[in-house]
Amino acid sequence: MFGSIGSFVYRMRYTVIAVLIALMGGLGLYGINLPQYLSQSGWFDPNSESVAGSVIADQALGRDHKSDVILLITPPDGTKVDDAAFGAKIENIVDDLVKEHPDIVSRNSDDGHPGIIDPFDQGSAGAGATAAEMKQERMWTADRKHGFVSIGVAGDDDTTILNNFKTIQPFFDNLAERYDLPGTEFQLAGLQPIAAGMSQGMDDDIHRAELIALPVVALMLFFVFGGVVAAVLPVFIGGLTIAGSLGIMKVLAQLTELNIFAQSVVTLIGLGIAIDYGLFIVSRFREELAEGYTVEAAVKRTVMTAGQTVVFSATIIVAALACLLMFPQAFLKSVAYGALASVFLAAMLSITVLPAILAILGKRIDALGLPFLRRTKTREEVEAGFWGKLAGWVMKHPVKTAAPTIILLLALIIPFGNIQFGGLSEAYLPPDHPSRVAQENFDKQFPAERTEDLKLVVLYNQNDQDAAAKIEKIADEANKIPGFTRPFSTSADGGGMDGVYGDEATGWGVQQMSAGLVDRNTAAEAIKELRSIDDQGLHVYVAGTPALTQDSIDSLISRLPLMAILLVLVTGLLMFLAFGSIILPIKAALMTALGLGSTLGILTWIFIDGHGASIANFTPGPLFAAVLVLIIAIIYGLSTDYEIFLLSRMVEARAQGASTTEAIRVGTAHTGRIITAAAAILVVVTGAFGLSEIVMMKYIAYGMIAALILDATVIRMLLVPSIMKLLGDDCWWSPRWMQRLQQKIGLGETILDDDPSLKRPDYFDSLPGGTSGGVVAAAEAPTTAMRAVPPRPVAGRAEPTGRWRSLSRQDGPAEADSGPVPTADSTLDELVDDVVEPPKRPGRRDSGPDTGSWKLGLSGVRQTAPEQRPQPAKPEAPAPRPISEVGRPQAGRRPVGAPVPPRRVPSPRPMPGRSGPMPAPPRPAPRPAPQPEARPQAPAPRPQAPVPPAPVPETPESPVSARELRSDRGDEGNQISVQDLLRRSRAQQQRPDDSE
Repeated sequence: MFGSIGSFVYRMRYTVIAVLIALMGGLGLYGINLPQYLSQSGWFDPNSESVAGSVIADQALGRDHKSDVILLITPPDGTKVDDAAFGAKIENIVDDLVKEHPDIVSRNSDDGHPGIIDPFDQGSAGAGATAAEMKQERMWTADRKHGFVSIGVAGDDDTTILNNFKTIQPFFDNLAERYDLPGTEFQLAGLQPIAAGMSQGMDDDIHRAELIALPVVALMLFFVFGGVVAAVLPVFIGGLTIAGSLGIMKVLAQLTELNIFAQSVVTLIGLGIAIDYGLFIVSRFREELAEGYTVEAAVKRTVMTAGQTVVFSATIIVAALACLLMFPQAFLKSVAYGALASVFLAAMLSITVLPAILAILGKRIDALGLPFLRRTKTREEVEAGFWGKLAGWVMKHPVKTAAPTIILLLALIIPFGNIQFGGLSEAYLPPDHPSRVAQENFDKQFPAERTEDLKLVVLYNQNDQDAAAKIEKIADEANKIPGFTRPFSTSADGGGMDGVYGDEATGWGVQQMSAGLVDRNTAAEAIKELRSIDDQGLHVYVAGTPALTQDSIDSLISRLPLMAILLVLVTGLLMFLAFGSIILPIKAALMTALGLGSTLGILTWIFIDGHGASIANFTPGPLFAAVLVLIIAIIYGLSTDYEIFLLSRMVEARAQGASTTEAIRVGTAHTGRIITAAAAILVVVTGAFGLSEIVMMKYIAYGMIAALILDATVIRMLLVPSIMKLLGDDCWWSPRWMQRLQQKIGLGETILDDDPSLKRPDYFDSLPGGTSGGVVAAAEAPTTAMRAVPPRPVAGRAEPTGRWRSLSRQDGPAEADSGPVPTADSTLDELVDDVVEPPKRPGRRDSGPDTGSWKLGLSGVRQTAPEQRPQPAKPEAPAPRPISEVGRPQAGRRPVGAPVPPRRVPSPRPMPGRSGPMPAPPRPAPRPAPQPEARPQAPAPRPQAPVPPAPVPETPESPVSARELRSDRGDEGNQISVQDLLRRSRAQQQRPDDSE
């Protein structure tokens, strides 16, 4: 499928670019006003008791607007709030507010207006002197140095109320100057000023990410790729992703409720993921070009390898974020909807628009750069670099690496034991934010009037004669519970905050009683005791903001185990279908759990224990439970994402014949630099959100930064290679029935041998004089980024079947009309001869592919009759060279191009190799070789040191072939193949031995 996508994108590159860019641009323009369609609701569990009680009270008594806006007034020294002249000026302020915004505020709670509770109004609405005195007693401090006015804002839902408050908010600017009240301090507290502060902070976060993160990321990519063009492409894909996501979210907002917090999270996730995917695609494309492929072949191979891995990675992240949909809070559902859209677009654009642009650019991908930076390393050079050396060192000392790493991660988990959960409050704003300062000052001066009252909502039958006595008894029991600022009362108070409602049509009545908490941290215990009171046969609901928060926390915590199980099962199933192993998903889950636990420990140490609070400008306090769930989903998805990229490269090398040790080294070497760069880019993006004024965004940003640093360095580059080295070939194990199932429905895809567009130019034909052996450009062995082929039979492991049969040897040599026909053994003999004394590589890097990564598959060696081969010159046969580096002496070297001498065919036996046991097929009897032309005698061989005899005996009639040589080395346990010889010759560097 991905090969077809790559071919289609290359053929239709201009159409793909035009259509998708136009589509993303249109969605971006459509969603430019998305904030107007987002909701302020969705923080609580709609199925909880507290929500049910709040709905009943709101329908019966009307929505409680007393906490919408609190105008806190502090007169200058020498003046008190009960001064008549001062009170008259406050009345003028209220009157002007009502005149300027009659549709939003009103003095009276009629005509759908919530009304204003004003202690300075001595006789409004016929309240009477007693009511006025009660309001003054509650809304003025005892020393009369502070007072407040409660202003209700019209609106039937949170979003409408907030928008209306933003409309009247400018009215409160410079009140002291406008009304000739020098020295008087006016502060705005209440729910709406705090909500407006958070909303504004989230908008600032998005602008900050656009202004800071994008330029810094582009600069980092410039140093990663060494060119402006290559650096801009991932950022361009990130911009398209965000534009498309905004349009899709606006469409969703028309269908369901989306919380305003979702836009910031979607920007964070979508931008980071899209840039990472772009980085992987561009890196792989440049690598394929460096290996000598044409632009068309490079595009197709990039989509078939990196593109497939990107899609699979996106599937894993989507599965992790989809687990958020199991929680009832609309806030988490909103984030899930937006994140799913952004991840989908990031993957889709990365395998369509980005390859199409690469197809147009071709080798100009490195344009506008610095030559010493844009130099693309070949696979051989990458494997010989820092990450390859690090992987080699780790696998030499697996226990010494794994043990301290695990101890370190476990130590970081310890602070998580101090975790505490809380709800939204003013504490989520910076300590110096005006709304937070005002709210804290209000709570201090009027502790009995805190905005987070606990409420008892009693639903009773009006025909019950004992209903009033029962309600009074419930109130008495509630007042026995300590920790409240005032008693629960069955009578209506002066502020109109509690009351009784009766519906004559239905016969039901509603009684609401409320009281504030002295310490909000005791809310959970107070709610538990209130709910334990005998309901006297009535319907009693505990509601109010503290109950709403606690019920939301309980619902989140109760569903966390199910979420964890789903995460492990879904991602494990997908990884099994991709890799064909049940060990790898288990290992990945354990590695991710270690990283996630360490991250949560670090967050607890910072945000709850308070380390670094003054530097980061926040107040330590309980963690918002919904954010914890969101962090778990995001970090689990990202950690598994990097695991996929690392394992995909290992499995790709494994499928091409590498041993487990070699596959680990190759995978780590090729992904180390890219994963580190991708993690650094995400750290920059999340770091921009880490500067947010909203503590919730700091939670997410700091959590992602900690997780990325741990995951991309300590876990992926140290712990994973060491654990896989200790597991050895068991990494690829799964029961046979599961292997058969995976082979039928697995996600792996093989690069087809017969696709000429994927075959690189033959390196050996580009050498001076050619190979003279008729070896035509060998097709690559079937490769896959997603499936491993075991090197030898292991109990419980299936033999290569189905699509993997192409890894087996061909059924004998091809027939020819005349002349000797080279067999696979003779072909390998010639290759070993060339490896022993390889010719010099062409001068230009891109004039031929890297032999270090040239994978030889026996199925890909095409047999060519002698008359079809180019006839090279007949140079003198060079003196044979010792090949002690492969562990055995070389029998006399045959001149290049000479016919294959007849020899005794060894008995058929299984040949252990990197692609599993391959039974030797029956061979036809060798034909009589024609007499070669007279050639100059080769000089006498140089003396060489004695070498221990090889396991396979040699006879004059049976010279040792390359195939036997490789089999012997495999029997010895080192599994040295032609690929290894090529790597050694080209890299000129000692590789770590597999047996270590």
